[in-house]
Amino acid sequence: MVRPARIRLAGTIGATLLCVAAATEAMAQDGTIVLNNQIQMGDVVAGQTLNVVDADEQVTVSTSAQGNSFSGAVENDSITVDSTQEMNGDALATTTMTLGGDTAGRLTATTQAGGNYLAASAYGADLRVDASQLVTDGEVAANSTITNDSARLLAGATVEASAIGNATAMGGEASTVTGVISQGSSATIRASNLASTQYIPAQAAFSSQAMANAVAVNSDAASNQSLYVRQRSTGDLIEAGTSANAGNAWDLAGRARASANQAVFQNQGGALIAETDQGNDAQVRATAITTAYDYGAVEAYARAAGNDVSVGNNDVYVEIDNTQFNSGGVDATATFSGTNGYDVYVGADAVGNSVTGYACSECAGYLTATNVQTNNGSVTATANTTVAGSSRAVITGTNAVGNAATFYVSRPGP
Repeated sequence: MVRPARIRLAGTIGATLLCVAAATEAMAQDGTIVLNNQIQMGDVVAGQTLNVVDADEQVTVSTSAQGNSFSGAVENDSITVDSTQEMNGDALATTTMTLGGDTAGRLTATTQAGGNYLAASAYGADLRVDASQLVTDGEVAANSTITNDSARLLAGATVEASAIGNATAMGGEASTVTGVISQGSSATIRASNLASTQYIPAQAAFSSQAMANAVAVNSDAASNQSLYVRQRSTGDLIEAGTSANAGNAWDLAGRARASANQAVFQNQGGALIAETDQGNDAQVRATAITTAYDYGAVEAYARAAGNDVSVGNNDVYVEIDNTQFNSGGVDATATFSGTNGYDVYVGADAVGNSVTGYACSECAGYLTATNVQTNNGSVTATANTTVAGSSRAVITGTNAVGNAATFYVSRPGP
């Protein structure tokens, strides 16, 4: 009898495994087992301060603070990942930018803070993950700031701030992905993106994202999924805030998204079976503010969700067993203020519990769903729009929903 290989990893910051085996029957029977145990007790802090004047080319900035991180992959074999991650300190990432004169190249800035992160992928293989992620009392915060209101971003900008307590990402190609994922967060999660500028004659997007727990699984090329996900959010606050401001902007967007629990499953070529159990007690708040005295196209969009599930299979079979409970308040606010310009888009969406499931219609798709949703928290969506001078078009919308469930069979894309 040949025993499967066992690899044990323990640490506080990160671990990486790559398992590549020959496509033989013997190797396929062997398999690999990875045991990962990570505990971070102290704070993890990353920060940058930039003072740049008259940059001729691009300005690219990346700031990341991560408590625990693990990644693994398997090809033409099988692997079982048994992982436990615990974050007991703060994770803080800060980027502060002072951009003087003309910034001729595009500004790209990413600020990320995370408690626990796990990534696993399979290629022509079997992947099983038994994962537990826990973020205790503390703070996970990402802050991005452009401080001077004289900044001139001639080639536009993409500036992002993201704070996530627990994140699991899995992928498969011609593979089977199975497992159990448990996530819990009692931390305060904040993402903030503040931009003060004078002139942006190009496309510019400023965004913030805050989530307590997030799971994303994507598989294609004749793959299968069978997963159970349990998520609990018990912290005080999950908040995403964006304030994008310019004197003159041609195409400016400020976006904010906040979610307590999110689980997204996408598959192609086989069956997708997902069981989800989500619970949130935290206040969830998303605020997007966009201002411009003169403008071409401007957007302010905010979305806040207590619990969010999406299950989609571009093939025949989908099975969903979903349970969601939200008792925290959910608030989304989008605001625009300007004087003279062309097109204004302002939108705010807030939902206590949301689930979407779909299968492929041209494949004679079959979808079965069991859904239980309970919302005890207030849900508020607000849009504020002020145009002091003239504008060509103003399009606004708000949506507030306690419980939303959508299941359908659809035609696959090209």
